[in-house]
Amino acid sequence: MYLAEDKAKAGQAGTPEDGDGGFMLIGPAASPGGKWTNFPNSHISHHGTACCDIAREWLLAFDFAQRNGGDILSGPRWMREHSDWGPSVWPIHWCEAVDVKIVDCGVHAAMAHAAFVARGIPAFRAQFVQRYNADAVASWRKNWSEAGASDHWIDGDAIYHEGNAVLVGDDSIKLWDGSAGWWINPRGETGYASLAAVRIEGDPDCFAGGLRWGERRIPLNEWTAI
Repeated sequence: MYLAEDKAKAGQAGTPEDGDGGFMLIGPAASPGGKWTNFPNSHISHHGTACCDIAREWLLAFDFAQRNGGDILSGPRWMREHSDWGPSVWPIHWCEAVDVKIVDCGVHAAMAHAAFVARGIPAFRAQFVQRYNADAVASWRKNWSEAGASDHWIDGDAIYHEGNAVLVGDDSIKLWDGSAGWWINPRGETGYASLAAVRIEGDPDCFAGGLRWGERRIPLNEWTAI
């Protein structure tokens, strides 16, 4: 996940394969997305050389092998086993992302998106706001600080998180949390680790009525309270 200072570094170190990494903008206080209302999804950068080509191809080939002919809609849980969730310093390139053993949710989501698309599944990047507690966020702030990574994704007892949405019907989706290694339950729960808001990035011309997740209909490119 990029901060403003990371954006400048990205221009020197390489360009994101899928678009600009972006930077944090403060959104309206009333928005379900809070301070992350206009925050862009994370994108893994590409050096423009063979190192990143090979790394990305390895990721897709390994995903194919791990699926072993199984359901293309199975979650790529192997990514969570390959790389634990933790702090990442951005920008990060493909040749680095597939090699390190600890990555943040932005890396997990970007890798999962590449895998879903390679499987032939219509996929979208998803952004979440989740609720935790003071003890959890204090521990994460400490870990991110020690790693030299930004804790911009924490705000009080709320956190910004990234994942994926995949199409499983005409306009029905499932939401994937790659850092947890599971599909998010659309029935929802309150309290610790609950989902407070979601935003799905996509072409509104293709789904003018939004996408259906469980009993909810989620408009594209807008934060929706859960």
